[in-house]
Amino acid sequence: MEKQSAGVLLYRRSAGVLEVLLVHPGGPLWTNKDEHGWTIPKGELGPGESAIDAARRELTEETGIVARGELVSLGTVRQAGGKLVHAWAVEQDADPASLCSNDFELEWPPKSGKTCSFPEVDRGEWFTLPVARQKIFIAQEAFLDRLAGLAQAP
Repeated sequence: MEKQSAGVLLYRRSAGVLEVLLVHPGGPLWTNKDEHGWTIPKGELGPGESAIDAARRELTEETGIVARGELVSLGTVRQAGGKLVHAWAVEQDADPASLCSNDFELEWPPKSGKTCSFPEVDRGEWFTLPVARQKIFIAQEAFLDRLAGLAQAP
């Protein structure tokens, strides 16, 4: 079965400008990656789990934020590695400084035999859409386009 992930893109309007909350992956492999190194909070679907349930769960696990309100589908994209990503959007404010992420373990340094623990997400930030396009994984730019279309609809 192909790998699938699901996530939630939070958005808000600040002084009339649309902003999205993106997160930066934690761990040593992402430390120096900024441009196209950010993502929506997302993660893999569990066995028998629906994509929308996984999206809600992953938002909370990676940020500590509980999605309030109706989630609106942003569809799916296929990332460069082949993973299918499902996304939903919800208009909701949150304080990036208070993000709380779960951890993952990784052998680090490679081939050292030492296992280290790292946060799945090391930080989050609100970005305007033009800046978000420079930050988000390239395949996920489609979610920004779809959100912009939804947010401007009457």
